[in-house]
Amino acid sequence: EIDIGEEEPRQIASGLRPYMSADEMEGRLVLVLCNLKARKMLGFPSHGMVLCASNADHTEVKFVNPPIDAKVGERITVPDFDFEGEAGQPMKENPMGKKKIFDKLAPFLVTNKYGVPEFLGRPFMTSAGVCTSSISEGNVA
Repeated sequence: EIDIGEEEPRQIASGLRPYMSADEMEGRLVLVLCNLKARKMLGFPSHGMVLCASNADHTEVKFVNPPIDAKVGERITVPDFDFEGEAGQPMKENPMGKKKIFDKLAPFLVTNKYGVPEFLGRPFMTSAGVCTSSISEGNVA
């Protein structure tokens, strides 16, 4: 279960056990992609995806970390993209899945040489600052 600032925590299956221990996963601030259609994983419906960075051969996987002072449930922004108004609102689950939006965006979600997660060369941001990862020049998914 992950607290994303809603009334109830979300149940999210991550598939991260091969890469990190339960202790490394417990009690952390993480980024969650929330508007994916629920998928049955590990015997229950998973309502989101924890964003991680990985190296090129996917042998190392680490969380994408919000800044320590980030607020639970805060939406990540990307500079120069308008997140205001109707066009800036998160897409609903069904259109997101049917149009395969994440699959189209995924090639542009990377970490730079400093481990900063980016979309089209712009960093993932919160009101507390830039998000980070311990993996440089990797992929984010």
